Amino acid sequence: MPIAAVPAYLGKNFKDASPGMRFGMYLTLWEGPAWSKIKDRPLDAAKHLNSNDKQTMQALLVRQKQAFDAAASADATLRIEARATAPFTTGLGNEHPLQNGFAFLNPYGLPYLPGSGIKGVLRQAARELASGQWGDAQGWSEDKCYPTKLGKDTMPLSMLDILFGRESADGETDHLRGALSFWDVIPQIAGDNLAVEIMTPHQPHYYQQKAQAGSTNPHESGQPIPISFLTVPPKSAFVFHVQCNTAHLNRIAPALTESERWKTLLTTAFHHAFQWLGFGAKTAVGYGAMEEDPVARKRHQEKHKAEQAAVRKVQEQMEREEELSKLSPALRAAREFFDARPDKNQPELSVLLGSLKKGEWNGVVKSEIAQHVKQLMLKEKKWKEKSEKKNPAKDGDYQDTLKVKTWLTDQ
Repeated sequence: MPIAAVPAYLGKNFKDASPGMRFGMYLTLWEGPAWSKIKDRPLDAAKHLNSNDKQTMQALLVRQKQAFDAAASADATLRIEARATAPFTTGLGNEHPLQNGFAFLNPYGLPYLPGSGIKGVLRQAARELASGQWGDAQGWSEDKCYPTKLGKDTMPLSMLDILFGRESADGETDHLRGALSFWDVIPQIAGDNLAVEIMTPHQPHYYQQKAQAGSTNPHESGQPIPISFLTVPPKSAFVFHVQCNTAHLNRIAPALTESERWKTLLTTAFHHAFQWLGFGAKTAVGYGAMEEDPVARKRHQEKHKAEQAAVRKVQEQMEREEELSKLSPALRAAREFFDARPDKNQPELSVLLGSLKKGEWNGVVKSEIAQHVKQLMLKEKKWKEKSEKKNPAKDGDYQDTLKVKTWLTDQ
């Protein structure tokens, strides 16, 4: 029975440890007095997710979302939810007894995609779109049309430099940080296990220069050894969080903040990366491919519209209060009465004229409102000093004019 290379007092049951610990320190890989590695399904003990792992994974995402929402306003953040359409793996270059490592987030021991890796993929996606070689550039451009002061000099920069940072050559001191910050992603793993994939490198004697069948040259008589490695299975959820320093961006490239243009550009870069680039390792052979979750996208769009509507409502309320503060007490009372009307389609003249007929106002207030009603009637050509009908008693506009004249003289 294989065991982990740990002191005996730690025991042999590590099922409650995190996947990261079971893949690393507690990997049950060794057997026999020579401590040789087992060849049959060596990662079975490491791939399982226990209930605590899944709770921690979900709690980390909830905490990340709350921190993200509190970190900046909606116009300075972008959240994109995606699902893996292919296995995802990362950190294969980390040292490990099975030759292929894996990236786990310490101290939780769960898979993660570093924000720096996300930034690199999206920069490449933006670069490919801007090149024009993929058809529609989706708004991206390599033109250096943003003059920016770097040190003592002013240097023209492209939108890629502005958003992702300027990649200065070795020895240069004129650096510029990008306006975008990319948060780590905690994959929400589908099912109860990580997946185990197999790679079978051929010609190992050639690459390692160890003679096989009497030669180190490539030939078909070698003995390829299958190598296991961990992956996050397809259909797992990935929630990307991007934060924009809008003050910094507005200072050096205000055009990219207008109508949240930076969000539109970055969304197109995400879609290009999902379809053509992938995230993590082994993307050249199809790993790391994703697609945006359409349900989540619709939910975010509706939430964004609701937030914008709330902002507009507050702005309209502030503008209304400012407008009311400039009115006389009588006209302010009239405006508030009009705004409180049950039927929002009823015009102002009808509302205020009706209120005067019902005796809602008295004294000076009544006279001022009557004067305002007169102006409205003149504007709508309903003020009639003389009736042209045979029976003036049936001429509504003329009768209203007579009443308003009476109210104008009341004190």
